[in-house]
Amino acid sequence: MRDHPRALMLFAAGFGTRMGDLTRDRPKPLIPVAGSPLIDHALEQIDALMLDRVVVNLHYCGDQIRDHLRDRPDIAFSHEHPDILETGGGLRQALPLLGVDPVYTFNTDAVWAGPNPLTLLRDAWDPATMDALVLLVPLDQTVGHTGTGDFLIDPAGRLTRGKGPVYAGAQILKTDRLSDIAETKFSLNTVWNQMIADRTLFGLIYPGHWADVGRPDGIALAEAMRAHV
Repeated sequence: MRDHPRALMLFAAGFGTRMGDLTRDRPKPLIPVAGSPLIDHALEQIDALMLDRVVVNLHYCGDQIRDHLRDRPDIAFSHEHPDILETGGGLRQALPLLGVDPVYTFNTDAVWAGPNPLTLLRDAWDPATMDALVLLVPLDQTVGHTGTGDFLIDPAGRLTRGKGPVYAGAQILKTDRLSDIAETKFSLNTVWNQMIADRTLFGLIYPGHWADVGRPDGIALAEAMRAHV
């Protein structure tokens, strides 16, 4: 097993229903923020790692995303058909493209202000003790986020559920547990719950700011955040 993952799953298959009319005829990853589609903001972070494999999952308006990335031969696609498979099912379907080693997963509905989130995960990853390392943002460092927090983190970095820092949509994950899930469509929360029980789910606090662009008002908030960096 490699110490540093060399493959990444970029989640881009969702319907983006919270975006209302903005996703009536286009996928959320192609909504522009500060002059660039959301997916390009994600790829800016990903490209800094110079990974061996990047896989993008597709479902809603997937052809538009494929066309947007037509000049990126380094990117492979996992098309979820006829149904969207959620994060866990989508990742499991993409494993033949990603390989058997731990992988990064990264969401496309956020904008970052601070150090590269993926390099922080890479540098903190310890496969000897961790089954997953997820990136967390304190609530007062989030922009456009309406939740009350996702996890509590102990002094060693182990996670339990609770109203604490927010999961920011970036992690490193060992994928071996995915094969044990009976459902076809399932969230990665199912795997995280197993890891919490085994004390192998760890968190890392992000030192910068993070904008959740899940609703239309998140666009202006993310742009204002970037303007003040």
